[in-house]
Amino acid sequence: MVSSSTSALRRALLYVPASSTRMLTKSLGLTCDTIIYDLEDSVTPDAKTEARDALNQHLSRLSALPPSVSEIAIRVNRAGSSFLEKDLKLAASIPLVDTVVVPKVNTIGDLRAVSHVLKNFENKSYKEIRNKPIRVIAMIESARAIMNISSIIRGPRLNGLMFAAEDFALDLSLTRTPDLTEFLYARSAMVTAARVENIPSVIDLVCTSYQGKEGLTRLEEECRGGKAMGFNGKQCIHPSQVETVQRLFSPSKKEVEWAVRITVANKKAAAEKRGAWTLDGKMIDAPVFGRAVEIVEKARKCGMDVDGLREKWKDQEPE
Repeated sequence: MVSSSTSALRRALLYVPASSTRMLTKSLGLTCDTIIYDLEDSVTPDAKTEARDALNQHLSRLSALPPSVSEIAIRVNRAGSSFLEKDLKLAASIPLVDTVVVPKVNTIGDLRAVSHVLKNFENKSYKEIRNKPIRVIAMIESARAIMNISSIIRGPRLNGLMFAAEDFALDLSLTRTPDLTEFLYARSAMVTAARVENIPSVIDLVCTSYQGKEGLTRLEEECRGGKAMGFNGKQCIHPSQVETVQRLFSPSKKEVEWAVRITVANKKAAAEKRGAWTLDGKMIDAPVFGRAVEIVEKARKCGMDVDGLREKWKDQEPE
């Protein structure tokens, strides 16, 4: 298990088809938490080799992460695929690749198979260029995966879960609706399971609407709903979605100010040996304080001025 302290901040994860030279070039100028170069669904079987070679050339030219990107990932082909080993070899050979996204994970065995191949490359062919193991994000796409989620979360290298709504709907013959209620059980199961093993990233489904006012409204609704369920990031299929996802999956200014006030006042309450106290007429106890700490930590990662708020509220007292 990779601890959350070693993870990049993942709010918006943008897919870039490895088969598109234009998109590969354009991706270097994007502002995004994680860029996922896709070798799976966006590449037809007869174009896999060409796409892999193009991605290799693209990434090999980079000496450092683009300044506006926090993490580079590659979505490889599924465990058991004839393409997987070459995909993982490419990922291991590029020091800037932090993570592989593994699609169609149905069992912990899928993750063990991926980890085994990665370990061989890291320990033999590329041990001189890699200073840390490649992390894994597992894509949950089937009824079988949801039924096995309690074991999948214990998989090696696992650093995130990602929900693939369209494949899940296909597997269960579901019809996707705007309120997403048909996915409620699966999404809630993922978030709950991830918390058990302290998996730092739980990434919500793709919003398929991204054009015009209606698309933006739908995206905002999905972001708010996903965040309320416990997801901390969202997959993006178009650069126009990134800013909205980053904004809505970051703590709001109001949330951060509330959290800072609680952390300041709680220190004083603890000195007075008060296990519970009030702020603005509402009870503050250990779980509420814990949530406030999480918000403050995430706000720091998002580049918000936490220290400035602490100075502003340094005289906050518990009520």
